[in-house]
Amino acid sequence: MRKIFVYGTLMRGESNHSLLSDNLAEYIGTGVSARGYTLYDLGGFPGMVSGGNNAILGEIYEVCSFTVRLLDRLEGHPQFYRRSIISLQSGEKVEAYILEDGFIKGCPIIESGDWHNK
Repeated sequence: MRKIFVYGTLMRGESNHSLLSDNLAEYIGTGVSARGYTLYDLGGFPGMVSGGNNAILGEIYEVCSFTVRLLDRLEGHPQFYRRSIISLQSGEKVEAYILEDGFIKGCPIIESGDWHNK
C-alpha cells in the first residue's frame, strides 16, 4: 500500500474519482503540499508543476499497486505526468502526479492552489 496525493479530477465529486472509489482506495483526508509548486488550469483538469511558491490543496488516499497502475495509465505516467514523491506541509512524504513543464504553455495559473476554488 502507498499514499497518493490527488488534487484534481481524482478528488471526491470529480469525474475520475471512481478510479479510487471503485478500487477500494482508502480516503485518508485532505492535505496540503509543501510550498514550491504551481497549479495550472488545463481546461478540464489541473496540472501541478514543480517550481513556484504555492502550496497545493488535495486529498490523500492509500492505494494498492493495482490502483497505482490504473492511475498511471490515466495520468500518462511517465510521459505526461510523472509520479513523484512530494512533501506535505505536515512533513509526510506521499506520491503525486507532477505535470511535465512542456504542457503548460498558455495555461492560466490557479493562484489559490485549489482546483475546486479556481
